[in-house]
Order: sequence, then structure tokens, then C-alpha cells
Amino acid sequence: MATDLHELLRSLRVWDVDLPSFDPSTAPDTPLPLFTAWFAEAVAAGQVEPHTMSLATTDEQGLPDVRTVMLHGADEEYGWTFATHAGSRKGRHLAARPYAAIGFYWPAQGRQIRIRGPVTTAAPEESQGDLHARSTGALAAALTGRQSEELGSLRELASASEEAWDRAQREPEAPVPSWTLYRLQPDEVEFFQGDARRRHVRLVYRRSGDGGWNRGLLWP
Repeated sequence: MATDLHELLRSLRVWDVDLPSFDPSTAPDTPLPLFTAWFAEAVAAGQVEPHTMSLATTDEQGLPDVRTVMLHGADEEYGWTFATHAGSRKGRHLAARPYAAIGFYWPAQGRQIRIRGPVTTAAPEESQGDLHARSTGALAAALTGRQSEELGSLRELASASEEAWDRAQREPEAPVPSWTLYRLQPDEVEFFQGDARRRHVRLVYRRSGDGGWNRGLLWP
């Protein structure tokens, strides 16, 4: 008998764990230290792949798209960084409209972090350095290339992937000119702490005109 989607959805529960408390009055003046602390706590709580995030972009017509990518770093100077091929769909979107939003969801602690702002690209040598600091598999995937293009068959993919793996093992510094490191410098960062009684705490940082940050609370 086929599963009824609506019945299945109604049977599910969220946050079947003890959630941490969050007092926004103790939050730092800037968002990065709080992000770093929450990230470390997510790792300690056993959150699976806490470094993955949703990346939302828009195309030339303003139509949105979203996908899951990996966080490559975050600092005060450059913001949050990720990487992809410049010719991929997200790369083309960012070339046309260099503004994006990213979102982290860590259900192990009922937490979300939402970040949005303008996006810039790193210098080619930095992008290549980012790629070559990663695993052989990551280099092989980058060497396979043609991301987001139409694929004729899985056999074609298997052949290209095998060739890319062989080269990545032979040439660990093999260049991939299309590989690009992107930097999102946030205009707004929101921290969401879930609550079992739905009294969720939402703290938002917004960039001020002088480059500093203003903080405020949002209704859940």
C-alpha cells in the first residue's frame, strides 16, 4: 500500500532532543564569534556535516535557486567562503547577480543561522590554493568539470571521472582554472534558537552605515 505523504508528515516530530537555551543579551557585538561558538557546539553535539549549508542565488531574470554546498571558511575580513566552478549554474548566477544567501540548519540543537550579502571572488591563485588544500576526491571532482551541463549517460560520467581520478593522483597540483573561491560579506546575519514550546529566539545582526553592526530581536 502506498504511503500517504500527508499522514507521514503529520506523524513526524522535530527536535526530539533537549535544546540549549540562548540569552541574546550575552551575544557578542559582531556575528562571527557567535557563529564560531555555535558551530563548535554543533560539532560537539554530534551534528552530521555541520559545515554544509544551503546557498541561494538568483538568475538574470531574478528567479531563485538553492542547493547544498560546503563552507570553506569564515573570517572578519572576507566573510563566509565557498567554492565552485565559475561556469556552473550558481557560478553563472553570481556573475550576473553577485548577491546570495546561505543557511545552516543544525537540528541536533534546534538551531539555524541565515546570512545574506554581496559576493566577490578571490584571486585565481587563492582559488587554486583552496582546491589543492582539499582531498584527492575533491580535486578529481573539480577536474571532471562540466558542472551543471547536460549529461548524455552515466557511462560518460564514469569514464570522465576515472580519467579525473587518475590525473588527480598523478598530479596533486593539477590546475582547474574554472575553480573559483567565492566570498559572501554579510549585510545581515540571523541566529535562530528553537524552543520546544515554540518560543523561538531570533537574534539578527544588521550592518550599519559605518560598517559596524546593529542587533535586534525578531518575533518567531
